[in-house]
Amino acid sequence: MSIIVVIPTYNEIENLPLMVDALLGLGIDALSVLVVDDNSPDGTGKLADEIAKDDPRVSVLHRPEKQGLRPAYIAGFKKALAMGAEYIIQMDCDFSHQPKYIPQMLAAIKDHDVVIGSRYVKGGSVDESWHFLRKALSMWANRIYTPAILGLPVKDATAGFRVWTRETLQRIDLDNIQSNGYIFQIEMSYVASLLGCRFVEVPIHFPDRARGQSKMSLKIAAEAALRTWDLKWHYRSMPRQKNTVTEQS
Repeated sequence: MSIIVVIPTYNEIENLPLMVDALLGLGIDALSVLVVDDNSPDGTGKLADEIAKDDPRVSVLHRPEKQGLRPAYIAGFKKALAMGAEYIIQMDCDFSHQPKYIPQMLAAIKDHDVVIGSRYVKGGSVDESWHFLRKALSMWANRIYTPAILGLPVKDATAGFRVWTRETLQRIDLDNIQSNGYIFQIEMSYVASLLGCRFVEVPIHFPDRARGQSKMSLKIAAEAALRTWDLKWHYRSMPRQKNTVTEQS
């Protein structure tokens, strides 16, 4: 069994070595790490090469420039599939996605097609510092707005902490995924839902990053909200297959 963690990076020189240590420290023999760096000006890509040189469980995919989540993840997914991964984990490098949840998520994927590390199922939570309005807007967008428009059965459609089976990513036409930014996560969820994939949401705590700068902005959030309607139109002719969603506590 091969498990590859795909981590896109841009200016994550402080977080990367800590994240790699945390992932490899989980003691999962089949797990390896693929860093997808978008030519970070802070030297993250060079540091990733140095880490990979010292540990064969780490590999690096260099991209020429910052182009957003979609190109980075699509390139990472394709590379992981070419490397023979049976399970592909996607996560951020800033520790908002905590590696400690990975064993539970891997246990859940055995009976499912997609595992989502979810903030909005029972037992999930977000950083205590979030303002009430931010919490309310995020929960509304994920649990009400997006499901109402797309019929998505999951409660955290924008979550970026996921485990995919090899077969699921092969079924998704990755070259047809059009969205960038955080709407990329919604589109991947939507296509998987249309394909009838079996989802499970595992509750996680989502802390704010402690090091580096956040890439999130109001512009990105607004774009995701508007682009949700585009997804409904883009996939209007794709038949919906029956899927299942379960929650773990």
